[in-house]
Amino acid sequence: MTGLDRNGAVFVLTLGDDENRFHPDRLAAINTALDEVEAAEGAKAVVTTGLGKFYSNGLDLDFMASNPDASEANLVDVHLMFARVLAFPAPIVAAVQGHAFAGGAMLALAHDQIVMRADRGFFCLPEVDLGIPFTPGMNALIRSRLPIATAHEAMTTARRYGGEDARSAGIVAATAGEGAVLDVAIARAEALAPKAGAVFGAIKARLYGEVIAELKAV
Repeated sequence: MTGLDRNGAVFVLTLGDDENRFHPDRLAAINTALDEVEAAEGAKAVVTTGLGKFYSNGLDLDFMASNPDASEANLVDVHLMFARVLAFPAPIVAAVQGHAFAGGAMLALAHDQIVMRADRGFFCLPEVDLGIPFTPGMNALIRSRLPIATAHEAMTTARRYGGEDARSAGIVAATAGEGAVLDVAIARAEALAPKAGAVFGAIKARLYGEVIAELKAV
């Protein structure tokens, strides 16, 4: 289950211990955790991570197929989560300890930094193979956070990037060995924690203003 723990100035938001897909209940839990961080005073930062094989496998396609009346609202909420993370008023680092696929990869990209396990797990945007086009908001997010050549390759080939490949391609800021991903991410977040505040959030909101507008236009 989704949970929030504090390690000094760093809040660790664990997405869950399954595929961590974006079911409405999980989205609500993530937003509740981010609300708690926003309400905290002083230096602060966030690290998001998963447990086990997956960081996140993205949209909960089973839920959306079984609940067509709620499908559009769920997609809107996913876009709003991306927008919130992109402009979050405290440093936020993704500790990608396992697979980050599709929407899970996009969530990681919305963070200030990504730390990925070096020896296992993939970053992948498989939409071209799934026959699912990127929404304008998703497209804007990916293009804003990746070198254009990497975005083109990732989006049109569904390449699976291992940790070191992802670092070389400009997707992740750092890699770490098994058991060290979270520690490295926490250290990076802690170093940035004094930057947290309204100005930090405003800088990011203006930097990604067009992307956020596209994400909220769904």
